Amino acid sequence: MTRHLVALFVLLGMAGTLQAQEKTTPDNTVTAADVQKRIQNLDKPMYTPFVESYLLQETKDLRREIQNTRAELIEKVVDKELSVADKSMSYATDTVTYFFYLIAGATSILVVIGWNSIRDMRNQLGSVAEKRVNELVVEYESRLKSIEEQLQQKSDIIQQNQEEIERTNEVHSLWLKASQETSQQNKIAAYDRILDMRPDDVEALSYKADAVLEMQEPLWAISLCQRALRLAPDNGHAHYQLACAYAEIGRWEDAVSTLEKAIDISEAYRDDASVDPSFEQLLEHESFRTLVFPDQDESTDA
Repeated sequence: MTRHLVALFVLLGMAGTLQAQEKTTPDNTVTAADVQKRIQNLDKPMYTPFVESYLLQETKDLRREIQNTRAELIEKVVDKELSVADKSMSYATDTVTYFFYLIAGATSILVVIGWNSIRDMRNQLGSVAEKRVNELVVEYESRLKSIEEQLQQKSDIIQQNQEEIERTNEVHSLWLKASQETSQQNKIAAYDRILDMRPDDVEALSYKADAVLEMQEPLWAISLCQRALRLAPDNGHAHYQLACAYAEIGRWEDAVSTLEKAIDISEAYRDDASVDPSFEQLLEHESFRTLVFPDQDESTDA
């Protein structure tokens, strides 16, 4: 309930800000150009850590509800299968009983008309009934064994899902902790714990590279980014961090070519590169300016 109230207050604050800005025009008419201009002139982001925390918690609750629903569904399916097995066994027992009565009646008729003696009838009835019962026992033992195997498989799946839920919850808490840390060492420690649980987590590798760059360790960052790109060659954040690391050690051409790959994946990296301190020494580099400031180059040519 507290999270909902915080989110509500944040949204009401945003709405109040927009309404206050709208009162600056005489007729209170807001055009698309006005909205674009206000977005460009924002002094601070229109979100807070409270909203991020709320969204992460809602995502975690949603995943937990999905996993609980799946476990309940598996439990109901197993109950249904056991119910079907019970009904099948009851049906088989009734079938054997009726079959026995049918043979007894038929044999009695044969005795009456003189075809078989009472002893022959008893022997034949016993052998036929025993054969049929043995067949049913073998058949239902096979069915019960199959049901037991399926139940064991479902039990293993449920156990694995529970372990994955616990692992996912811990990973989410570590991401939240890393986002709130101000110390780069603490951030790296959180990313290391995530990588201990999920060694192939590309996002953890690329964000760890970002923290390492903040500590002026570009060679370490290059190693992390290359490892991430081996796992996911199209990861834009890993390409961007690798470009920053190359720029930090003076490999200008490699930095520009790697940054170009990141921008091909997402245009947002163009704006990030224009203000990133890692690229300050590249501001006068022609290929860098052509890539990051294409509009300025066109206006200069004109």
